[in-house]
Amino acid sequence: MITLLTRSSLGGSSATSCSFAKKWIGNVFERRLIEAYIAENGRDPVTDEDLSTDDLIELKTSRIVQPRPPTLTSIPSLLSVFQKEWDALALETHALRQQLIQTRQELGTALYQHDAAARVIARLSLERDEARKALSRVSVHGGPAVTGEAMQVDSTGLSRDLVAKIGATQEQLSKTRRKRGVPDGWVTSDALNSFTPIEKSKVLYDGSRSFAMNTRGDCALLGGKDGRVGIYSMSEKAIVLEMNVGHGSVTDALWIGDRVAASTSTGHVRIWENGTEVADFLGHAGEVTALALHPSGDILASVGVDKSYIFYDLTTRSIAVQVLTDSALTTAGFHPDGHLFAAGGVDSQIKVYDVKSATNAANFDSTGPIAGMSFSENGTWLATAANGSTIVSIWDLRKAAVLHRIDISSPISVVQWEYSGQFLAIGGPGGLVVQQYSKTSKAWSEPLRIAVPAVALQWGTSAGALFCLDTEGCLTTLTTKAINGV
Repeated sequence: MITLLTRSSLGGSSATSCSFAKKWIGNVFERRLIEAYIAENGRDPVTDEDLSTDDLIELKTSRIVQPRPPTLTSIPSLLSVFQKEWDALALETHALRQQLIQTRQELGTALYQHDAAARVIARLSLERDEARKALSRVSVHGGPAVTGEAMQVDSTGLSRDLVAKIGATQEQLSKTRRKRGVPDGWVTSDALNSFTPIEKSKVLYDGSRSFAMNTRGDCALLGGKDGRVGIYSMSEKAIVLEMNVGHGSVTDALWIGDRVAASTSTGHVRIWENGTEVADFLGHAGEVTALALHPSGDILASVGVDKSYIFYDLTTRSIAVQVLTDSALTTAGFHPDGHLFAAGGVDSQIKVYDVKSATNAANFDSTGPIAGMSFSENGTWLATAANGSTIVSIWDLRKAAVLHRIDISSPISVVQWEYSGQFLAIGGPGGLVVQQYSKTSKAWSEPLRIAVPAVALQWGTSAGALFCLDTEGCLTTLTTKAINGV
């Protein structure tokens, strides 16, 4: 009978391949070990008789399960292993707790520094706002000055490049102004007499206070109290591009070529190009009430309730100068030649300033806070209307006196000259009136009076149309029946 052993007689290790001697049955060896022994000694390790590898017979056995290491075969050894594992786990937990405590300390320090920084920012913002409010309450006492220095918030003034540009623009535009005639194809009195509403949009923006038409007359720019500014396509009859001013409502908007600008009740003046914001100015301590564009197209002006007006250099996209006046301002406009800037105030004055030097050139007294103001293209007249008044005053800038008064018998919100200087459009909640001045007869006439409310208005191309914004935020187009195709 052959007996197989779990351990070989040589080496004492577990046998994976067993052989036995065919002459001496019963001796079982591990093949690797017996072959090595035979190669060295040539004998049987048990009987010490001659033996070769040819005398060996290989045994085929099933796989033997490896026994558990002796260190885990008893309860004390298991307890020892468990103790070591527990100690390692305890040390790891201790290290994690130390890291947690350190992280909490770093987080607490960061939060404290953030809170301190937020408090400093809030305090500085409060001090800035208080300083602006204090500055806006500064009043200049004394009678209205015909000439004199205006108080500049910054002392640098306009740059040399801007001053040169203003002078060049004035020289270029003033040369031909007096000799310029009425352009060909311009609207006539008879055509104005037949103006009728041909189209009225839906409510575009609730609370709209102003709008602007582009030079082609096919797109209107307007915004509302919800802080949105939109471009309305007259042909598509829909908003084709919309921008957001952030907090506050839109108080005014205008075109700068293909760019658009809008002012807000929070003091911001923002500029967009192709729907992307390219500039954001915050120079006013409070609501910006009106915007105006210089004839050169490179200077933007804004006025506000903080009693100041600001000129922005559109080339460098920076604030060029800020000038403090003696009253909160409501309206703004540049002279057609660009050398004068006028601002209407709540103190019932129209304040006229020299653009280059910021000196107060003249003050015109009205009957109330100024609601509307417009320079005539003849370069010598300025039309103004007080809030709630039914009368438009035509001022002669050369004489600093009222040349003519027009009573339309209803409250006035806006006045607007057209390019030829013949027609003055006057709008209000009660309707629209167009007055005409004839150079030949030196007399005034009224070619149009229509019950179309207008809190803001714009002339179309060649004055062949009038666009009116009503109190509900709807845009109405008026033109002749011939243009309308009826």
